[in-house]
Amino acid sequence: MKIPKIRKKYCPKCKKHTEHKVLQSKKGRPSTLKKGSKHRMKKRGEGTGFGNQGKLSKGALTKWKRYGKKSTKKTDLRFFCRVCNTGHTQKKGIRAKKVEFK
Repeated sequence: MKIPKIRKKYCPKCKKHTEHKVLQSKKGRPSTLKKGSKHRMKKRGEGTGFGNQGKLSKGALTKWKRYGKKSTKKTDLRFFCRVCNTGHTQKKGIRAKKVEFK
């Protein structure tokens, strides 16, 4: 997916449409409150869990294919105003295998 390096967007600080520099942010650290993290903690013997962690409600794992595995990640774009240099994030990410800036 090709995305322009500079895009005109509304800046809430300037309160007008200005040019924004587009950057893709790096993935942060995974949350410790996610289901998988809790599951790993339970396997290590730390803390107590609730129920079967959804293991028995799914079918058998065959041929090493995961259930509902997505082949792409959503884009996480940041927009920086060229006038006041304030950063904004996009509201919704679009699924794309490769993001390229032109």
